[in-house]
Amino acid sequence: QVQLVESGGGLVQAGGSLRLSCSVSGSIRNINVMGWYRQAPGKERELVAIITSGDSTNYADSVKGRFTISRDNAKNTVYLQMNSLKPEDTAVYYCNQVLQPFSSPVRYDYWGRGTQVTVSS
Repeated sequence: QVQLVESGGGLVQAGGSLRLSCSVSGSIRNINVMGWYRQAPGKERELVAIITSGDSTNYADSVKGRFTISRDNAKNTVYLQMNSLKPEDTAVYYCNQVLQPFSSPVRYDYWGRGTQVTVSS
């Protein structure tokens, strides 16, 4: 059974940095798009950053220049390096991957359980 396992969240002061990781457990054939989303209390889930299999990236305007998404295909892992963190970055961060399980002819959309990021002022 395929699952996404996130790590790296925590509490940090404004201006600090955190690095999130998301790895795939289970047998898969390939991964297409990998990304990070976040949801703050009382708000809808929003896109933070995505990276395609061709390493094209897209970022939310609010994080451009501060966050960097990257992927390690050999480890089936996506990272989110977050620098110059602000209190408004506080949210639960969710990993998302569009991937093909080994036993499936098609790709599916998978989500992690989320990791809390709290930025204090």
